Order: sequence, then C-alpha cells, then structure tokens
Amino acid sequence: MAGLIRVSEAASLGLHAAMLLAQVEGERMRTRELGERIGASQAHLVKVLQALSRVGLVETERGPHGGVRLARPAASVTLLAVYEAIDGPLETTECLLEKPICDGHCCVLGRVLHGMNQEAREHLARTTLADV
Repeated sequence: MAGLIRVSEAASLGLHAAMLLAQVEGERMRTRELGERIGASQAHLVKVLQALSRVGLVETERGPHGGVRLARPAASVTLLAVYEAIDGPLETTECLLEKPICDGHCCVLGRVLHGMNQEAREHLARTTLADV
C-alpha cells in the first residue's frame, strides 16, 4: 500500500540503524548484525552508515573488535539530523510530482500536502534517538 509521504529506503535504513545503536548506546554493533536485525542488504547498509559517519553521527572501526556506534549521545541526535545526513535537506514541498508543475495554490489536494510535510519535518526535528 502506498502512502502520500514516503521515506527513501536509505533514510529508513539510517533511521532504523540509528535507533538500534541508541538502544546499545556506547557499544559497538557489527554491521552484519545491524543488517540482519533491520532486514537490509549489508552493502546498502554500509553506504548508509558511511553517510552517517561523514556528518559525525556514527563512528566505525574495522577489525575483530570493530563495529559501529553512535558518535554522540542519543539525546543530542534528532531524527531530522539522521534523515538529512542521508537524503539531504527535508523541504516542505507543495507538489507530489518530482518536478513540480504548479505552485501549490491550485493543487487537487489543496494545502494538505504542505501541512503534512511541515508536520513530519517538525516531528523529526524535535524527536531525538533517546525519545524513541
């Protein structure tokens, strides 16, 4: 079933991985274990974790005692920070089309889409990993 608001697979993996890492805050988890728990391809998960690492949200270490862990306290990491590390800035769009053809004033959905996007953005911005 399709919804109006969609989250990319990569952002979904990042959010779920970050939440699992928050549950074991301070400890490292193996990428393989994270992938198994999320049900994700290890190759895709590694790319997502690299994006989170680039912005300083996770730390990775190779080797027999390596793994990945949060780089900051879970209470200081918002869901919006995780989302935007992967998919870029979350904008409140006015149109369902990837390339908007109208300014939103004559949309068949009226202003509801803008409101839904704004509400989702505000929720992600105020919710930390420690909250979930």
